[in-house]
Amino acid sequence: QVQLVESGGGLVQPGGSLRLSCASSGITFSYFDMEWYRQAPGEQRELVAAVTSGGDTNYSDSVKGRVTISRDNAKNTVYLQMNDLKPEDTAVYYCHARRVHRADYWGHGTQVTVSS
Repeated sequence: QVQLVESGGGLVQPGGSLRLSCASSGITFSYFDMEWYRQAPGEQRELVAAVTSGGDTNYSDSVKGRVTISRDNAKNTVYLQMNDLKPEDTAVYYCHARRVHRADYWGHGTQVTVSS
């Protein structure tokens, strides 16, 4: 059974930082590209950051320079370090695992709220 479990969300003031984690089980983690998406109320889910199985990273323009995605294959975990958070970063953040010609998987999400 595949599980992606996000953690680390919460309430933070503007300018603050959070580190999200996504722990996986049931997949060969190192083979998967890992992504973080977010969805704000009334908005479509959008890609925030991605890290390939080879370690290449990509970021949306809205978070570039403030966010770092990383992975630890030994721990089957992907991280999202978010700095200088803004109210517009408020959303549910989802972990996504994908691999070419394989099923993809989603976590249940973790809420991030940026507010004073």
